[in-house]
Amino acid sequence: MLLKGSKDVERLKGELESRYSRFDKEIVITTNATCCKLKKSKEVEEAFSRELKKIASTKKINMRLTGCLGFCEIEPIVIINPQGILYREVKPEDVAEIISESVLKDDVVTRLVYTSPSGSAYANKADIPFYKKQLRIVTGNNDIINPTSIEDYIAAGGYSALARVLETMKPDEVTEEIKKSGLRGRGGGGFPTGKKWETCLKAKEEDGVCYVICNADEGDPGAYMDRSLLESNPHSVIEGMIIGSYAIGSNEGYIYVRAEYPLAVEHVRHALQQAEACGCLGDNIMGSGHRFRIRVSRGAGAFVCGESTALMASLEGKVGRPRAKYVHTVERGLWNKPTTLNNVETWSNVPLIINRGAGWFAGIGTKGSKGTKIFSLVGKINNTGLVEVPMGMTLREIIYDIGGGIPQDKKFKAVQTGGPSGGCIPENLLHLPVDFDELSGAGSMMGSGGMIVMDEDTCMVDVARYFINFLKDESCGKCVACREGIKQMLHILERICGGQGKEGDIELLEELGAYCVDTSLCALGATAGNPVITTIKYFRDEYEKHIKEKQCPAGVCKALFQYSISTDDCNGCGACRAKCPVEAITGGKKEAHSIDLSQCIKCGVCFDVCRFDAVKKVPLKGAVL
Repeated sequence: MLLKGSKDVERLKGELESRYSRFDKEIVITTNATCCKLKKSKEVEEAFSRELKKIASTKKINMRLTGCLGFCEIEPIVIINPQGILYREVKPEDVAEIISESVLKDDVVTRLVYTSPSGSAYANKADIPFYKKQLRIVTGNNDIINPTSIEDYIAAGGYSALARVLETMKPDEVTEEIKKSGLRGRGGGGFPTGKKWETCLKAKEEDGVCYVICNADEGDPGAYMDRSLLESNPHSVIEGMIIGSYAIGSNEGYIYVRAEYPLAVEHVRHALQQAEACGCLGDNIMGSGHRFRIRVSRGAGAFVCGESTALMASLEGKVGRPRAKYVHTVERGLWNKPTTLNNVETWSNVPLIINRGAGWFAGIGTKGSKGTKIFSLVGKINNTGLVEVPMGMTLREIIYDIGGGIPQDKKFKAVQTGGPSGGCIPENLLHLPVDFDELSGAGSMMGSGGMIVMDEDTCMVDVARYFINFLKDESCGKCVACREGIKQMLHILERICGGQGKEGDIELLEELGAYCVDTSLCALGATAGNPVITTIKYFRDEYEKHIKEKQCPAGVCKALFQYSISTDDCNGCGACRAKCPVEAITGGKKEAHSIDLSQCIKCGVCFDVCRFDAVKKVPLKGAVL
């Protein structure tokens, strides 16, 4: 199967569509992504294979093994087409019933359909609120693509953008189309993609050597957008990179991916082999004369290597440390040659823009932020997963309409956007539209797309301490501002959480945060103060309670509270005594229990297992929390 142009691509697409149309029904199983595999989707797949063999003579059924569909909370997911019935958390023992009711007949197994936190049941995927309010232009094809099959990708329109570019467009026309679309880098910086390509092309020297890089070094805690795209639709990233290579005249590209993503690496390498076998990569791509190859390089897990100059140093075999950017990487990047670096999501948008037009893409989003953005929605949220929404959707819509709100009807407290260097946004700013400029104005940032939701049980001082501790460990140590500034912020935050805070600590934290912003070498240090500065700005009262009253309002900082058992509420059931790991709880059956504070390690097990609200968190200074 060698593709030599758009006619070959369209012919193969038509053949594949005809082949798939012969099936009576299709079973989609999310089994080709890490989140699915961890929930034993492989066993579900095997159960379907066994059951389908039994009905092979009566029905023509296609079984499609896709990657992640975003709704990770309810994996493994099974969809029965053409009805569009979605079943959640499917187990091998459910398979026979699904085959009997929904494959051989058109009935619904109601116990397996999705039920929202409010109790509403939804049998059809299109009706589920989690999907209904999204605009899945980048992730939408995950429903119909087996990531290990280039044929599935072509049947969904894959490589038609590449064929069009090579046959009908000049390199500068491709760049101009990307510029008109308004596409900005999805890796965090938000730099205009087309302008980056244009600058790189102009910087080329007589030897014509320049490089294309895909940044898949995703290190934010709780973020997995890039991993999901590489695992679920690797060809979209590869096609985008090939188009970019044509636009700037590059013959060599790299995908820099974390070694902690073994399945993503496996799928990308397999996709590269398939693309080369089909003539979409190599010395004479689709007979056009354009030459381009991609290599996969695995990073060792250093968070700072997500920064462009540190990433390129790592690719060169050096220590992954940033350098000053008075000379931009588009002019002097990898091996001192002009280099275009974009992240996974940015490259995946490129084929869509070529196929549907810059005007279509520019019509989505806000004035300064076009298109959609994928977010990793995690934390204290009912619907955990990946969401793709148009730029400009409000935080409230994402958290409540798509995310389903806060578990157990607890009160929302804050959402952190942009990863560990992002800011924490309070409830009174949930009306903010999510785009590059609005989030920056609130003291946070878009970042690569991490979105961590926090509820009333979260201590904002402890949150700042957690993220600053992460950044301290990930700092490369090259510049004093980042190395020493972050370390000192952590020292102060640990004192405050430990009940040793003092007057002036808040002001000193603000000063250190501003110092890091103004004098750090790279974005890691320059944004490190965000979690501290925003938590002080929006939750200053919590800092003051920790320092002045030695109390943690959320009952998180262990040095500032102790556990106690209310004799009025305890009925002596013994659950807390049985679970206590250090045997600090005493009391007879049906008698009020008590805690030996000299033995208590404040693990919180007693608080969690008590069904009668008898175990209390008591501030060391008195009132019950």
